[in-house]
Amino acid sequence: MDFHNLGLIVVEDHDFQRQVALSFLAQLGVRQVIEAADGREALDKIRGAPWPVDVALCDLDMPGMDGVQFIRHLAEDQLVTSVILQSGLETQLIASVEGMARAHGLTVLGTIEKPVTAQKLYNLLSRYKPSATPRKVQPPAVMPEDIRHGLAENEFVAYYQPKVEFQTLKLAGVEALARWRHKEKGLLMPASFIEVAERSDLIDALTMRMLETAFAQHKAWAERGLVTPMAVNLSLAYLGQTNVADVIFGLATRLGLSPKMITLEVTESLVTTNLTYVLENLARLRMRGFGISIDDYGTGFSSMQQLSRIPFTELKIDQSFVTGATNRPNLRVILESSLQLAHKLGLRAVAEGIEKDEEWALLKSLDCDVAQGYFIARPMPGEAVPDWNTTWSAQK
Repeated sequence: MDFHNLGLIVVEDHDFQRQVALSFLAQLGVRQVIEAADGREALDKIRGAPWPVDVALCDLDMPGMDGVQFIRHLAEDQLVTSVILQSGLETQLIASVEGMARAHGLTVLGTIEKPVTAQKLYNLLSRYKPSATPRKVQPPAVMPEDIRHGLAENEFVAYYQPKVEFQTLKLAGVEALARWRHKEKGLLMPASFIEVAERSDLIDALTMRMLETAFAQHKAWAERGLVTPMAVNLSLAYLGQTNVADVIFGLATRLGLSPKMITLEVTESLVTTNLTYVLENLARLRMRGFGISIDDYGTGFSSMQQLSRIPFTELKIDQSFVTGATNRPNLRVILESSLQLAHKLGLRAVAEGIEKDEEWALLKSLDCDVAQGYFIARPMPGEAVPDWNTTWSAQK
């Protein structure tokens, strides 16, 4: 692999170890390299570098600005896209730093346990992709009036991501995901507009638009012979209204949909909303036959409390516990415990964010019920789902 055009900085306070890393990089053909003894020096050198710095190879335990602080500044100032950690610290601590870096939007190529070797560097640098960009980009700024205009122009649509059963590989359902086909900014993800809608008076209209779109799509599929469960996300701000259960049930009734085919997904953070109305609506929806899913399980602070007082039928395990679980024992323990909890409570367990074959194999071995993620399919327009299902069924 050719590393000639790769820009890299080595940040290491130990002079000998830094020189060793520089020597190995030279052997690998990395020409554009700068070095620094601590985080502050590294930031100055990156800003003054004659070429873009793509990857930072940094120690964690350094005097002055340590590696953890340094990584935060790299992300906040968008100075690099990828990092490689080098450390002899405990595994759990390194895993936390990796998670922090990813949460900041950086690509973590991996961690090298000291001492550094040429082979270790080669293995991790080979993962770098020139097109790599931070995972969390700043959403395009939108204003409430933009959303209002988008609703009036029917720019908000639903994309659908299939889910399959681990054991049978059959289609287990689809999740409807909001998208905004903005005429100037292209296809926008929910992070660009949901918060703005929730802070304004538009979340009710936006949620209803998604419910109407998803329910109508479900009916259209059924007319083509594809009958599959549908999951729709509900804004917690919307669930805090008094008549939500009646509105959703009325919509399903008008379209001839069975509530048993619809699962409504809510997040763990519902404790921060008007809990009285939320609990009332969820209880009434469940009485009507709708499924209720706790989304992003494990990322909130009140999981057990929510499970004890809300009539959930499904538990969705967040991607942050799936990614890396194959080589991080602590994540595997969390996955296994969550699955056992779900099954003991009689809940269907769904793992989201599955992107690799080894993640699929692990979750299947742990007796997870349903898989969702890019490994199965990316979100797609509604008209593409029947053909995808035909192709998927033929490949099983």
